[in-house]
Amino acid sequence: MLKEQGHPVNVICEVLGISRSKYYRKKGKTRSCNERSKTKKSDEEKIVGIMKKIKEKRPYFGYRRMFAWLRRKEKIFINKKKVYRLMKENELLCKVKRHKVKRSSSGRTKPKPSRKNEWWGIDMTKFLVSNLGWVYLVVVLDWWTKKIIGWNVSVRCRSKEWIKALDDAVDESCPAGSREYGIHLMSDNGCQPTSVAFMNECEELGIEQAFTSYDNPKGNADTERVIRTLKEECIWLNEWETLEEVQEGIAKGIADYNANHIHSALNYLTPNEFDEKYENEVAVVYERKSREYSPFSANFVS
Repeated sequence: MLKEQGHPVNVICEVLGISRSKYYRKKGKTRSCNERSKTKKSDEEKIVGIMKKIKEKRPYFGYRRMFAWLRRKEKIFINKKKVYRLMKENELLCKVKRHKVKRSSSGRTKPKPSRKNEWWGIDMTKFLVSNLGWVYLVVVLDWWTKKIIGWNVSVRCRSKEWIKALDDAVDESCPAGSREYGIHLMSDNGCQPTSVAFMNECEELGIEQAFTSYDNPKGNADTERVIRTLKEECIWLNEWETLEEVQEGIAKGIADYNANHIHSALNYLTPNEFDEKYENEVAVVYERKSREYSPFSANFVS
């Protein structure tokens, strides 16, 4: 225990009738209140400057995601309530659109994966490029890792483009072949995923198709949400003129998403970080089982 002139501090404070916090505050007070206020304001201004730079690239970040980004990426350990206050004071919060009419839920849910390469989702969106017209983007998402594993950009929206995105997903996530994983692929009931060519491709790859039911917005929600993220953080922030520029920009946007987009569903890890963590855990389990059933193990039966 700390002592002053041989007496414990708590005894001195009790005799004088003051609290220990007041004693330490008076003892350690080397700066005036104005100096501390200026320092605090300066620190907050620096944090706000960092927030503004983040919002330039990720304009749809809310205070929760901003809080996670500051802690994980910038190593700034700040209270979540303070992040909210600073963003509100500097008009950095996203405007929430209030819907007057509440849509009743269909009561149906979507499947929940329990491992990598169990449930994939595929979907398509379109966006307008001034010199090209409509451009179509097909995305394949692994629901477990939230990682975009296949995609295709084209001025056409045929089954051929969907097959190309699916083949790229298999090459990326299943280099040894897709049949052994038991992959399920969720899509809508559009003409591309229900075409003979696409269904034959899925059968050849050993991928079981599943289709969203009518009036079930949750059916392929993960894939639709990641497409919205690509629009918010990549497509809507750029102006492209040629198809080559579009393809290059989308490639950079998807690489940035997989490497840097923190997910609340992944405990604010990025898809690449979560994928790496999953692979490491699988490797540890495989190594442990290999040791248990090796010829030199007591569990081995010849």
